Amino acid sequence: MRNLLRAALFAAPFLAAGAVKAQAPEPLTLERFGSFHVGGREVVVSGQPVREVLFTPGGVPARVDPNGTYLMGSMYAQYFVPRPLRGSAPLLMWHGGGLTGVTWETTPDGREGWQHYFLRRGWHVVVSDAVERGRAGWSQIPEQTGGQALTLTVDNPFERFRIGNGQGSYQRGDLLPGNQFPADRESYMNFMRQVVPRFTTTDALTLESYIALLERTGPSVVMVHSQAGQFGWRAAQARPDLVRALVLIEPAAVGDPARVEALRNVPVLMVYGDYIAQDARWPTIRGNGVRFAEAVRAAGGSVDVVDLPERGIRGNSHMIMMDRNSDEVAKLVQDWLAARGLWR
Repeated sequence: MRNLLRAALFAAPFLAAGAVKAQAPEPLTLERFGSFHVGGREVVVSGQPVREVLFTPGGVPARVDPNGTYLMGSMYAQYFVPRPLRGSAPLLMWHGGGLTGVTWETTPDGREGWQHYFLRRGWHVVVSDAVERGRAGWSQIPEQTGGQALTLTVDNPFERFRIGNGQGSYQRGDLLPGNQFPADRESYMNFMRQVVPRFTTTDALTLESYIALLERTGPSVVMVHSQAGQFGWRAAQARPDLVRALVLIEPAAVGDPARVEALRNVPVLMVYGDYIAQDARWPTIRGNGVRFAEAVRAAGGSVDVVDLPERGIRGNSHMIMMDRNSDEVAKLVQDWLAARGLWR
């Protein structure tokens, strides 16, 4: 008999200051859970000077030779398998730029995230930290990454992720009207605590590791956000046999236009939030995505594009899975997956 774990996963174990504690939901039954690292390549560094390093104050300096072989480009994944299992394939959740798998876990104001939502509906959920992020680890910089890491100031996401009302809105405390992101100071600072440095030069390494993840999990539903849009599209183009469906939450980039025919048998859902028309960047980003979707359809593929305001779901920022109405959007995604025979 399988060893089952009864896990009481509460809705808000660490609530933001001033948040209202919701009634704890029923415990989840997990058949198993765990984590692993996957992917990566060996690289050789040479020509670097040998140094003496004091690792601990009061210790003895050690001679460190940075020349040699390194393993870089691996990624971290954590999986949860519920019981009963109702999803017909693992559901992989890939985060956006400057973020980690925390994107999907818990909202900044302490509510259950989409990881919990889909676990509670019987999906085997796999949440990952991409190359160079979070628990995926780091490598030599810049010798191996080809660039320097980019870190965001506290006002940048507030203004760029369609939370605040334009430039300077963070300092003014000026939200877009009706915005659903939990933007009280404590919640917003909780969000900023999870922002990490990112590279713009490690895309090839990241895609390699995502494909390695698919090869390990087997055919899966892939759900991506923002920067990971390009990785979702391109992983599905490289290995359509391993992608049962592709869910893109505000994808920031497209796939390879020369290989759209590879997506013929991969059903795709694209979801966009609110306030796009008046934004400086998102009309172009969305337009590029819709044109790519049209090319996939012309090649015989199936792509559904959902603009949430047209469905009566309003106020969503770029961080849809963290917004106060996140469960309403998750239900839309769940219903779409069920309609395609991927949930039983």
